[in-house]
Parts: sequence; C-alpha cells; structure tokens
Amino acid sequence: MSNLFSLNELATNESGEIAYIHKDSIMRHRLWDLGFTKGAKVRILYTNPSGSPRAYLIRESVIALRNEDASSIKIELEQNREGVRNEDGVNS
Repeated sequence: MSNLFSLNELATNESGEIAYIHKDSIMRHRLWDLGFTKGAKVRILYTNPSGSPRAYLIRESVIALRNEDASSIKIELEQNREGVRNEDGVNS
C-alpha cells in the first residue's frame, strides 16, 4: 500500500515520485510543461522562511512553487535509509 502526500506537505530534503496532479488544478498544464509529470522524481531543496514559495529539484532543474500550487501535486514518498515516514509525518 502506498501513501500519497501533497507536495507541499513534504519536509526539506524529502523526495518522492509524482503520482498525479489533481484534475481541478488551474496550473495543471503549466506544471506538466515544467516537468511535473507522473513518475518524475522530485526533492524539496529550500523553503522560504515564511513557508512559501518552496524550491523543488525536478529533472535537473530547480523550480519554485507556491504552496497552493504544490498542494495539487500528489507524491509517493521514497523510502530512505533512515526509515519510513509514519502517520505523524516523522521518519521512524
């Protein structure tokens, strides 16, 4: 069973694979043009002190997105050496 999270819910340096972009997103086609497509790997690089925008590494490019736009992108987290994220959003 996979756990899907919105891209804006991930912490800095977490990464995952894009599952889909919500169909009601007004930015859907623009996000596709920027490389946010199903199966693409994405990692959160930086977060603005105010929380938005955040910088994402995708397809060897750094793209800044507002949280409201990133919330429409659903991500399946990659498992890492530190463990798997639990229901509280903490790596165990």
